[in-house]
Amino acid sequence: MDALVLVLGVGAALIVAYVTYGRWVAGRVFTLREDAPTPAAVLCDNRDYCPTPKSIVFGHHFTSIAGTGPIVGPAIAVMWGWLPAVLWVLFGSVFIGAVHDLGSIVVSLRNKGRSVGDIAGDLLGPRVRLIFLGVLVMALWIVLAIFGLVVASVLRQYPGAITPVLAQIPLAVAIGLTVHRAGRSILAPSAVALAVMYASVVWGDAGPLHAFNTTLASAPMWAWVLGLLAYAYVASVLPVWTLLQPRDYINSLQLLSALGLLVVGLMVAAAVGGAPDEIPTMPATPTPEAVSPALAALPDADGGGDRPRLEIVAPMIQWQPEGAPPMLPVLFITIACGAVSGFHCLVGSGTTSKQIARESDARAVGYGSMLTEAFLATLVIAACAAGIGLGWSKVFVQSGSMTKLWATNNTVYQLGLPAHLLPGGTYPIPMSGPYRTGEAPAWGHDEARLISDDLWKDGRRLETPHGAVRSLSVPGHPPRTNTVVASLEIGVSGRLGWRIRYDTWASAQGLASTVGAFVDGAANFIKAIGVPGSVAVALMGVLVASFAGTTMDTACRLQRYVIQELARTFLPRPPSPMRDAETPSHAPTPDLWAGRDAFPLNPFRWLATTHGATLFAVISAAALAAVPAPGQPWSLATFGQGGLILWPLFGATNQLLGGLAFLVIGAWLIATKRPWWFIVLPAAFMLVVPAWAMVWQTFLGNGDNPSWVSQGRWVLVAVAVATLALEAWLVAEVAARALHASRTRARRA
Repeated sequence: MDALVLVLGVGAALIVAYVTYGRWVAGRVFTLREDAPTPAAVLCDNRDYCPTPKSIVFGHHFTSIAGTGPIVGPAIAVMWGWLPAVLWVLFGSVFIGAVHDLGSIVVSLRNKGRSVGDIAGDLLGPRVRLIFLGVLVMALWIVLAIFGLVVASVLRQYPGAITPVLAQIPLAVAIGLTVHRAGRSILAPSAVALAVMYASVVWGDAGPLHAFNTTLASAPMWAWVLGLLAYAYVASVLPVWTLLQPRDYINSLQLLSALGLLVVGLMVAAAVGGAPDEIPTMPATPTPEAVSPALAALPDADGGGDRPRLEIVAPMIQWQPEGAPPMLPVLFITIACGAVSGFHCLVGSGTTSKQIARESDARAVGYGSMLTEAFLATLVIAACAAGIGLGWSKVFVQSGSMTKLWATNNTVYQLGLPAHLLPGGTYPIPMSGPYRTGEAPAWGHDEARLISDDLWKDGRRLETPHGAVRSLSVPGHPPRTNTVVASLEIGVSGRLGWRIRYDTWASAQGLASTVGAFVDGAANFIKAIGVPGSVAVALMGVLVASFAGTTMDTACRLQRYVIQELARTFLPRPPSPMRDAETPSHAPTPDLWAGRDAFPLNPFRWLATTHGATLFAVISAAALAAVPAPGQPWSLATFGQGGLILWPLFGATNQLLGGLAFLVIGAWLIATKRPWWFIVLPAAFMLVVPAWAMVWQTFLGNGDNPSWVSQGRWVLVAVAVATLALEAWLVAEVAARALHASRTRARRA
């Protein structure tokens, strides 16, 4: 019940924030108007600028800003306890993240749909513009390189999600053609799209599709990354209504319906418990006669057990988990998208502002999307803090070994074979656990049971049916014909299930661990309402993969915009008839005139075009992906992992970008004589805390997380120092400009 109260309480607080603080910011500060012209209407080209209904823009913006951020970040941050994570998500999203997102969209709307980095040149000077756009290029370069790996890894981890994700592409194109060209209502296509999406989840891994999914999942990583980058190129150059908008829209439908399922499952689990236990209870004292019947019953067990009780099994606060960096300041760069993320200013001012048909829609799209993402992050926290305890986490234990599961209060608890199974002889496989050394804490329903026994001989897995061999040859016994060694697959639940996943900081890291924690915990909620486990897991896998995919193709389009804006800086201005007197020299312009007066071999002329900028974005991302990790050779086997080299920088860099966006928003508010006091603390927080985190990572560290300097990771050190220097330079430029403006006003007075 405590998990349900937590989720519903945060949800209610977010709704109250939207109708109070959100209304004040949108109406009193930004003065959004229903009849104000928007760039989508004024500059409509039906490729990038395209007036679009609010529901579709919301879907595009929400899925683009979400990605895997509100899943991976909270799933890691639960290690410090569920309370700090929830508080940062709630207050960060309401007072920082949603204001940042709405402000970025509005500033772009009032400046012909240009990016925040480009607008910085008008408000804060040309040097600030170049610095800002340079930071954007680097951040998007890392995102584009790493998300190819992310999408590939998720789909390879959950092969059943491959067919549903691929099915979204033709479905999105069909919806785009139906709504945009035929001018039909979005209601009927929405219902059809949702039905097709869920059908693909349920039957997308059945029959011959299973072999298809398995074949694609086994493809090498380099093939996946190159294929995904090629898709990102196509999605970026196509008109926005063809693929980007409708794909994001149907993803948002799937996500919002999945959020509804999670909430209903959470309610059912709170009322009657989780899905019934499908694993038969093993005898407390195993004997060959007692164990054999239970083992024989395992493959055909249909359930009928008790429904596990829903409770939060994660700690409320854990200041210093084993091997973890300090909560302050690292928590605030670990949870980004669920609370505030600088990447959102790129989406809001890069693609979203070019699609909003009415200014008043910006409140729902900007402020509302961020609060919806915060609710998603809250559900992720609930899934990782409580949902995991409802089901069975799999742990692999080699026979005869004692495997450490977790450590607390200086007592090490272990799970393995009982002490009476000594070397010599062949025994039935007993597992009525947990078998522990030391005194176990009184934690309630902590259990470990045998799920299955995988059989091995001479280092090879034996494809034998369950129950064919139920014996274990203990090491030390003389070799015998057909002797097999069992690798036990243990199921653990309750607090023990959480402890195993979050034993140490290292065990909670990695895409497989964090995504797996959310997928399993969320699937346990959905299973509580009777949905089969395989369908529940597939649904969550599709959700994660779809989010990552939308972020990737949106990032490619954003990178194209930023590269074009930078390239136009070094090109002659267009002839005067091509632009009106109010259009800044760096405003978006058709490719028709882009650099046509420049020297033919000038590379910036090519980079100012749609295809030139997109090719540069994709090829540079592929080049970064091709770089092997330190200590690994250049080869196809290591291709795709290059983004991981710079990925440790992204958390702090992303949050610093949010602080820089606040500077632009604040400068615009001051220039237009609007209230600006309410963003002072958010801006200061987003400039100081991420810089603090980057300094800690680069120069300080601790025993379990050495600094990059002490590890000799000089590429990270160089980029971190350059980023900090650029931030300091930009802040100094802003301060100098503000001081000059203040002195000018004083002289005039």
